[in-house]
Amino acid sequence: MKKILLAAVLFMATSATIQAQLLQIGVKGGVNFASQTGDAFPEQNFDREGITSFHAGLVAEIKLLERFSVQPELLYSTQGATYKNAVTEFKNELGYISIPVMAKFYLTDSFSLEVGPQASFLVSEKNDFDVEDGETFEFGLNAGLGYKITKNFFVQGRYGLGLTEASKNADIKNSTVQLSAGFMF
Repeated sequence: MKKILLAAVLFMATSATIQAQLLQIGVKGGVNFASQTGDAFPEQNFDREGITSFHAGLVAEIKLLERFSVQPELLYSTQGATYKNAVTEFKNELGYISIPVMAKFYLTDSFSLEVGPQASFLVSEKNDFDVEDGETFEFGLNAGLGYKITKNFFVQGRYGLGLTEASKNADIKNSTVQLSAGFMF
């Protein structure tokens, strides 16, 4: 009986160690340099400028091979643009719950190339012209680089391109550069 109990304890300890090496959970946050591409208001001759905003949320890394991991994330991210012409100026800021799923290819023990799809759900919309016309769902692709500073601290740079329309009434898509820092527990 003691041998069976000892074997069970060793098995559980080994499983916990293996699981800890295969799955890490953490938090991340950073700055967004967001813009919108497309023809938003062709008849009104608006100049478009990007906005600086933020993103923050949870991240997990699932190690599948020695140099390959999958990194699902759950983020709150704001995106949009500022539009201006000779008469008026307004800001269109969209808040999303974003779920990127990144494939991470480690080029070295610390440096990774990341690419993957992203689904985003609109949860808030702020604009200066009181029109709420944002699409409730957006699909996009992300690509970027990551660097582990230590075992727990990391930084990432990523470009996200929206593939679906961000507005019901205008031909625009979100485009975002994200710079992030995070901590894995």
